[in-house]
Amino acid sequence: MAYTADQRAELRRACTHFISGHPPQKPGEEFIRLGEWCRAHHYDADVYGSGKFINDFEIKVATLLGQPAAVFMPSGTMAQQIAIRIFSDRARLAVVGMHPTCHLELHEQKGYEYLHGLASWHVGDRSRPIAAIDIANLAQPIAALVLELPMREIGGQLPTWDELDAIKKICRERDIKLCLDGARLWESRAFYAPHQYADICAGFDSVYVSFYKGIGSLAGAMLLGEIDLIAEARLWQRRHGGNLVQQHPFVASAAMRFDERIKRMPSYYVRAQQFAKTMASIEGIIVNPKTVQTNMLHLHFPVSVTALEAARDQIALEDQCWLGNPRAALDVPGWSAMEIYAGESLMLQSDDVVAAKFVKLLLLARATDADK
Repeated sequence: MAYTADQRAELRRACTHFISGHPPQKPGEEFIRLGEWCRAHHYDADVYGSGKFINDFEIKVATLLGQPAAVFMPSGTMAQQIAIRIFSDRARLAVVGMHPTCHLELHEQKGYEYLHGLASWHVGDRSRPIAAIDIANLAQPIAALVLELPMREIGGQLPTWDELDAIKKICRERDIKLCLDGARLWESRAFYAPHQYADICAGFDSVYVSFYKGIGSLAGAMLLGEIDLIAEARLWQRRHGGNLVQQHPFVASAAMRFDERIKRMPSYYVRAQQFAKTMASIEGIIVNPKTVQTNMLHLHFPVSVTALEAARDQIALEDQCWLGNPRAALDVPGWSAMEIYAGESLMLQSDDVVAAKFVKLLLLARATDADK
């Protein structure tokens, strides 16, 4: 049967096992945990982004990333649009470079255009990370370049360390401001080891990181960079309506799990490598990328999205296991894909159990397509 969005949400809530991401937190339990943690640490609420708790957390993250200053914001959408607006204004050039699969292009309803009057210029091929040669061959001057590390839409791929250095170098030479879309930056360091987070961020003119994805907080992001950039960003945050009277619930949700989740990232990376090897052994499933570069990857299936969704829902109903969210495969008509994030959920599952679920998924989806 086909489920409505509400029915599917209820189906997911009834599941007791999850494959991708971290186990979902019930709102009431999260609120209790937040209150107890804040009480134990004697944290007070911030007022419009000012206060020891929020400002200390900004300093902590800025220090880790080797950046002079930082500002906590409700969302990465706000943070990134503010960064490219500032750099475009300074350059007096309303064109920003980005990968064809950039989040600003695909998932933000072109906020950069409607809110800030900016235009995008696609850089590189949609099936691979941006390379220095793509920047060298630009036919259009750009004020800034948004570089996502890792690139979600192509399975968490990253440029090599040497390629990343080359990108930083050519942007400096051409006076192109380099903006790090680090929504999943925390997941990148294992690939770049022994380089530290500060090494990765060095050479970027702005850095954005998220706290609700890999860290698993309620919401929240941070924009980091030079002191003058962050001072101007705080003005834009106010203009965006993002300078909330209190942000401490979001800050606390990030801060109380931040250190432990960062420490766990290498383990997630190893788990993703093991999982990818198991999935690649199943006939009919293709893993992208072939060599996993982060604890994120995509599984590709030779079935329609609707068939894969129906199979996923049937397994959720019968086995109380939620496998993931199907999507159309990038540039492969008739195929579908599923994003898998190796987090605490996958750490709790053995590969033989998980493999059996995906074998069942593919069989059910093929049967659905065959009945059409």
